Amino acid sequence: MRMWVARLFGTAASQMLLVAIGWHMYDLTASAWDLGLVGLYQFVPALVLALYAGHVVDRHHRGRIVAACFAVQGLVALALLTAHQSHHDSRGLLLGLSLVLGGVRAFQMPAQQALTPLLVPPTMLSRAMAFSSAGMQGAIIGGPALGGLLFILGVGAVYGASVLCFVVGCLLVVRLRYAYTPAPREPTTVATVLAGVDFIWKRKTVLGAVSLDLFAVLLGGAVALLPIYARDILHTGPWGLGLLRGAPAVGALVMSIMLTRRPIERHVGRTLLLVVGLFGICMIVFGISKSFVVSLIALAVSGGADMVNVVIRQTLVQLDTPDAMRGRVSAVNSIFIGASNQLGEFESGATAALLGPVGSVVAGGVGTVLVALTWFRLFPSLAQRDRIASTNASPAVPEEVEPKS
Repeated sequence: MRMWVARLFGTAASQMLLVAIGWHMYDLTASAWDLGLVGLYQFVPALVLALYAGHVVDRHHRGRIVAACFAVQGLVALALLTAHQSHHDSRGLLLGLSLVLGGVRAFQMPAQQALTPLLVPPTMLSRAMAFSSAGMQGAIIGGPALGGLLFILGVGAVYGASVLCFVVGCLLVVRLRYAYTPAPREPTTVATVLAGVDFIWKRKTVLGAVSLDLFAVLLGGAVALLPIYARDILHTGPWGLGLLRGAPAVGALVMSIMLTRRPIERHVGRTLLLVVGLFGICMIVFGISKSFVVSLIALAVSGGADMVNVVIRQTLVQLDTPDAMRGRVSAVNSIFIGASNQLGEFESGATAALLGPVGSVVAGGVGTVLVALTWFRLFPSLAQRDRIASTNASPAVPEEVEPKS
């Protein structure tokens, strides 16, 4: 529970910080290009450092890594607050600190993912993933909303709230106690850094689960085109855009709560592929819809389907991965997720230029359905997976409990 609350505070703080940096940059430069650079400066270091970060996560105390990540992000928010109040804020400062945030998140994501299985029994991991996702979705919805309210007091108030939330999250993680066995010391080599890639490639069930999400999000995402739909197709304006952006998160939150109470226990492989297909169908419906209500429902259902995908996929990957490899495997997974999100937005824009926004979204939805059908044949071990826990999984069992000092 302590880790759940820590992630809640950390995620809310991160969302507020992202909103504040974007607004701050646009307030300083009035440049859409600079807004794009903020995202790029956060993505590139996360991509470059991901594999090395996974190696570090598998060699060091994961709780301390997460706490350090919260602490550094809190220092970034404090630096921005100080610079703003002293009128030393600048475009270069915002971009430089965006690089720091990207580098920190390269370590935070695999550390958090690899830490969760150490905090709950394997039989409870699916429920824990769903419960964790519910908190994450709540923070993703509530963080920007709280940040928007605090903007009434100025951007400094948002930075200050981010600092406070990061401090709370850091202190909660520092107080975590769990079984921890230090990994054997070995030199850092190309082979050890790339071990996660090798592990995933050799285990087709894991490869199928990770790559499925990559191609589904790459083809089926429509987030980049929502402004076009809100203004030119559904004719709702900014208020409608806000509801469209929030609809998937609401669907995901509802589904995560349902999965916490009633986890999926049988036919998990088939269910995983079917919900990805359902996600594609929702994108097709959204693409052709001229009704704002129908579009909202389609996006909400797509968010619920994606949440089932996330919970099954992450639980399956964690349980099929030995503890000594979880950091590196989670790092590879984070690369897939980051690439699919960033490239997915580019793919949506590129195909929209050729086919129009409706053609782009519908083609992406059809492509997602075809990917789900293809994965039935390419990865039969995934499609035939019955239970979330594999009898072949061999997670390492920690033997030494960290002292409470």
